[in-house]
Amino acid sequence: MPQQPPPITVVGIGADGWPGLAGTARAALRAAGAVLGGPRQLDLLPAGEVTAERVPWPSPLRPAVAGLLDRYAGRPLAVLASGDPMFYGIGRTLAETAGPERLRVLPHPSSVAYACARLGWPLEATEVVSLVGRPLDTLRLALNPGRRLLVLSAGAATPATVAALLTAGGHGAARLRVLEQLGGPGERQLDGPADGWPHPPGDPLNVIAVELPADGPRTPVVPGLPDGAYESDGQLTKRHVRAATLATLAPVPGELLWDVGGGSGSIAIEWLRAHRDNRAVTVERDPVRAERIARNAAALGVPRLRVVTGAAPQSLAGLPAPDAVFVGGGLTAPGLLDACWAALPAGGRLVANTVTLESEALLTTWYRRHGGELLRLAVAHAVPVGGFTGWRQAMPVTQWSAVKPAAGPAVSPAPLTPQENAS
Repeated sequence: MPQQPPPITVVGIGADGWPGLAGTARAALRAAGAVLGGPRQLDLLPAGEVTAERVPWPSPLRPAVAGLLDRYAGRPLAVLASGDPMFYGIGRTLAETAGPERLRVLPHPSSVAYACARLGWPLEATEVVSLVGRPLDTLRLALNPGRRLLVLSAGAATPATVAALLTAGGHGAARLRVLEQLGGPGERQLDGPADGWPHPPGDPLNVIAVELPADGPRTPVVPGLPDGAYESDGQLTKRHVRAATLATLAPVPGELLWDVGGGSGSIAIEWLRAHRDNRAVTVERDPVRAERIARNAAALGVPRLRVVTGAAPQSLAGLPAPDAVFVGGGLTAPGLLDACWAALPAGGRLVANTVTLESEALLTTWYRRHGGELLRLAVAHAVPVGGFTGWRQAMPVTQWSAVKPAAGPAVSPAPLTPQENAS
């Protein structure tokens, strides 16, 4: 049998450094032949206690991990991490690279645990947002009245940028508390409102506690945001149809959506807002609209949306396989539905909307071939009619949806008419 590589000991360390480590963690570091970590973390180890070679992480870190693990695989290897390595830490990257079975993780209290202890906040009721290696706009998704947030800071300048984002978004009355060097001898707190944040940049090792006022702006978490939440040139799946479409797409945490013919990006954006682990790619051939989609995604807290500028189906080549596909534009492009259907795995969902008769005929053909559900969504709004009120009908939307079967067609194919064959 091939010899198993030695385990990797991952040691969580706090701002209190060596004195705060348990005996097991100290023993692992004394026995190590090499210790990997950030320069700040490595400097916390006393030279007289830890004689191993100290290897600082390069930048960028993630692409270098596999090579470093291979280079030092012949000797006992330890890795230093801030606090709990498996909570927004290097532990996840190590588990994905080396395999979780090789890891021996010795956690230290996380900065979030320390912060909640200092603030008297229940940990389970506190939302955590990491801005370490993530866009600032990620924070927007968590901003709703009365919420308590802990923001993992990217550095000394993060508190001021968070305060500016809150103020610009109408949350200027939010209270911020910056907790620096938690658990260490230099621990301190800075306090103030977001609007006019009074403090200069301080220690780069900080966590930001945010208390949002009860009367601030709100952004619902369910599908169907107001149309005004989007910047648009009119190419927008309207609110009520959007809510029905997302319900049919039925996002599940961790799934990937293709949004083909993105328009303003609303379907992909609300798919991502459904869960932080969801992923989405939107394909839009118009570069102006593609840039608008990116702005909408950032403004609504999901800057992780991947925007591909190009025509479909050509631009679909090389994309990771989707769990669901929404086609909101370009249905009559030759081969588009075929490419989307072929890309789906068994159990994948396809939903297509249209308002034109030509595309409706195409969807009818696909309904006859593959089954699923064909329906028409009609929405009317009450509007003034003289001194009275009447209904103004929006253009009806034809929607076809289907789940790809494990093998063979969902239903027996119906014979196609010459007109359908021509389409």
